[in-house]
Amino acid sequence: MDRPLRLRSFYVFFFILPMFFAACNKFEGEQTIPSYLKIDTVFFSTNYPTQGSKTHNFTDVWVYVNDQLIGAFEMPVTIPILITGSQKLEIRPGIKLNGISATRAPYPFIKPYINNSFTFFQDSIVSLKPTVSYYDNINFVWTEDFEGTGLSIEKTPQSDTNIAKTQPSNHPEALLSEYSSYSGYVHLENDKKKFQIASFNGYDLPGKGTPVFLEIDYKCSRYFGVGLFANVDNSVVSLPLVVVNQSNVWNKIYINLSPIVTEYNTARDFKVYFESEKGDDENARFYFDNIKLIYRNNL
Repeated sequence: MDRPLRLRSFYVFFFILPMFFAACNKFEGEQTIPSYLKIDTVFFSTNYPTQGSKTHNFTDVWVYVNDQLIGAFEMPVTIPILITGSQKLEIRPGIKLNGISATRAPYPFIKPYINNSFTFFQDSIVSLKPTVSYYDNINFVWTEDFEGTGLSIEKTPQSDTNIAKTQPSNHPEALLSEYSSYSGYVHLENDKKKFQIASFNGYDLPGKGTPVFLEIDYKCSRYFGVGLFANVDNSVVSLPLVVVNQSNVWNKIYINLSPIVTEYNTARDFKVYFESEKGDDENARFYFDNIKLIYRNNL
């Protein structure tokens, strides 16, 4: 049998709410025929040199009208709203925290789409394709998109193999886009039975409830674990966080590091690690891209 990786799930401290699939809030007045807002997707824009790739996995929208929460809705969606005319509309893109469908929240690093004079039409559908971006005060502590000449991630002594870049450029297994021609990969086969790779550097991360997240694009034939190595009193503490399920297509996960970083606020620094094993499989393949370790001050 396979040795299971340890699982330790943490839920975000600032936006934990059940997922709403309600239709609308009541507004003053006697309107009984709603207006309809249709949102199929949310677009994402980044400044690539400083913020990296614009890949995202926004699954939901949190909708506010005149600063009142209408609800949270999985896209694509057509939302009935008992209001008409020119109103303030705010859209916050939502994610699955740690990849778990039952724990959804607005992503705290993204500026909401705001239209102060959005027009609703009674008994009519208005389609909206909002574009959002990161807040200006995001700290990109560590990014690795595998496009440079060197890598900022390496094998640990517990690993049978190392991570490498896909070759040649634009390999079909890589995550290809306007700015991406390479991805990182780990192959387990024959005597390569397990891997553990970690960020080359340790990073000083803020505690005290500061939002800290890890973004990862991945594709894998087998599950893998993600955790932190905390440098505490000149010793290294391994802190498993989540187990990421197998995915045959490129996917993105947002991992909330805030609680564990706050818990270990005396740590000098943290390294991010990834690990898995071949188990009874003949081989196992893991691909990574657009790794971002970020935090946001001054919420």
